[in-house]
Amino acid sequence: MALHMSPEGLLPKGSKFTSITGDGMKIGVIGTGIVGRSHAAKLALLGHEVVMGTRNVETTLGVHERDMMGNPPLKEWLQGHPMVKLESFHEAALHGELIINATRGEHTLEALRNSGERNLEGKVIIDISNPLDFSEGALPSLLVANTDSLGEEIQRAFPNAKVVKTLNTINARLQVDPDALMSGDHDVFLSGNDAGAKQRVTEILRSYGWKNVVDLGDISTARGAEMMLPMWVRLMGVLQTPLFNFKIVR
Repeated sequence: MALHMSPEGLLPKGSKFTSITGDGMKIGVIGTGIVGRSHAAKLALLGHEVVMGTRNVETTLGVHERDMMGNPPLKEWLQGHPMVKLESFHEAALHGELIINATRGEHTLEALRNSGERNLEGKVIIDISNPLDFSEGALPSLLVANTDSLGEEIQRAFPNAKVVKTLNTINARLQVDPDALMSGDHDVFLSGNDAGAKQRVTEILRSYGWKNVVDLGDISTARGAEMMLPMWVRLMGVLQTPLFNFKIVR
């Protein structure tokens, strides 16, 4: 398995489904890669009204080949997930009461700006992205680290939004199905300035099956979570699987 794959870039097992609940929130998922698909499918299964956002709908639906990891083109994936709708970044953000940023880190700020600042005002943004820099090869460095983080950059760019960083240290499959490993007895971290927003995100994490949610503190603590990614990538290379996670032994 290629070492340049990050936790959010690996294929979970998916299938056709029917919602298990009858109501829920309106959620906008920004990004159509495997992370966006994993969350969109899970949230729709849980009864939420999900719209995925892409830069250009026509272009995205015009892709007919599988990607480098063997994932089907989005048009084919949507046929198996009819409860998920595809719109532009702007329309997905307008739709969502809550926003999930599932874009690649280097494209995150651009994608969110294209979503429209007004469409993000007052909303919780769950940020799953990582500022990975592959410009020097398969083993990534970070575009921002130590004294700043991508989570903080998002919060500064959209001061009226409520950014909560979480799930960025975990493979896409495990993000939405922690019971796939150790019956969910492992840890997920979150960072953010707004206590109410973190509680709302915690409720979503619980609905996914997460039992151990560790609140690191304000959004500046996203620095630590993001700086775990180079270690994650190297562990994946050693273990030869993305299906692992961190467990805090107390």
